Amino acid sequence: MKTAVVILNWNGTKLLEQFLPSIVKYSPEADIYVADNASTDDSVAFVKANFPTIKIIKNESNFGFAQGYNEALKSVEADIYALVNSDIEVTENWLQPILETFENEPKTAIIQPKILDFKRKEYFEYAGAAGGFMDKYGYMFCRGRIFETLEQDNGQYDDNCEIFWASGACFFIRSSIYTELHGFDADFFAHQEEIDLCWRAFNKGHIIKYNSKSTVYHVGGATLQLENPMKTFLNFRNSLLMMVKNLPKNQLFPVLFIRLILDGIAGIQFLFRGKFKHFLAVFKAHFAFYSLFAKNYNKRDFFYYKKYYKTKSIVCLYFIRKIKVFSTIFVLNK
Repeated sequence: MKTAVVILNWNGTKLLEQFLPSIVKYSPEADIYVADNASTDDSVAFVKANFPTIKIIKNESNFGFAQGYNEALKSVEADIYALVNSDIEVTENWLQPILETFENEPKTAIIQPKILDFKRKEYFEYAGAAGGFMDKYGYMFCRGRIFETLEQDNGQYDDNCEIFWASGACFFIRSSIYTELHGFDADFFAHQEEIDLCWRAFNKGHIIKYNSKSTVYHVGGATLQLENPMKTFLNFRNSLLMMVKNLPKNQLFPVLFIRLILDGIAGIQFLFRGKFKHFLAVFKAHFAFYSLFAKNYNKRDFFYYKKYYKTKSIVCLYFIRKIKVFSTIFVLNK
C-alpha cells in the first residue's frame, strides 16, 4: 500500500527544521513531500539542502490549507495520503497501525491518530485530541477536549473506534476517497475544511476512525494563533457553510436558525469581554455566510440520512450543566 506523507508549508522554515527530522526518521515506508504554498522565506532552499530525499511541490500561490492540498495532491501518486501539519512531531511506528487498519478494513476511508499536546505531552491537544464529534447545531468537540477544557491522557481513549471527524493536523485518507469527494472545499481557505470533508464522507456511507496505537504531538496555532480574529472569522463562517452543504434537508433551516442565534450570543459575549475584534469577526462571518449561502446550497449532494450528532447541545452541557469531559456525554447519550 503506497503511502505519501504530505506536509503543507508556508514560510515555515523554523517549523520544518524542528519537526521534519522525526518524520524522516520514523516514516521509512512512505514517500515524503513538502508542498510549499509560495513561501517568501527560505523554506524550499532549506529542505533541498538538508533533506534531499524529500520531494518538493511548489504551489503557484498561497492557496491556504484547502486548495493548497488540492493543488499539491495532483502531483502525488499514492494509495494513502497522510496530510500532516508542519508543527507535528511523530513517534516511532506511527504509520504502521494506521496502514494496518486501512489494509484490514476496506470500508474505512479516513483515520486520525491520537493527538497530544507538544508543550504538555501528558494532555490531549485542542485540534483533534482522540477524535472529533459534533452536536446538533454544528459545534465541534472531541474525546479529550470540549471547548477550552483539555483532558489528561490517562489511557481512557486507548481504543480504536468510529468518530465523526478527523483532525486536519494529522489526517489519513484513501486517495480514491479524496478523489471521489473532490478533495477539500477550496472556498473554505482554512479551518474546518477537514470536518466538511469528513461530513461529506459520512453522508456517503464511508467510515472514519480513530486509532490510539498511533501517537503524534501537535504544537497548535503555529500558523494562525487562537486569539487571531481571522481564525474566529474563518471558524464561524466555515461552520455555517458546512451546515448548509451537509445537513439533512428537513433539518437545514430549523437547525441553522438556532445556530445563528447561538452565534449571536457568542458574539455578544466577545463584546462584553472586551474582544471587539472577535465580535466584529463574528459579525463579518455572518455577512460572508449570507453572501455565500446560494453557492454552497448548490453544492448539496445526494446522501444517505444518518444521525450526524453525538448530543443535542454541547453548549448547554458545557456552559449550563458544567459537563467538561467526553465520558460523561457518552453516558448521557447511551
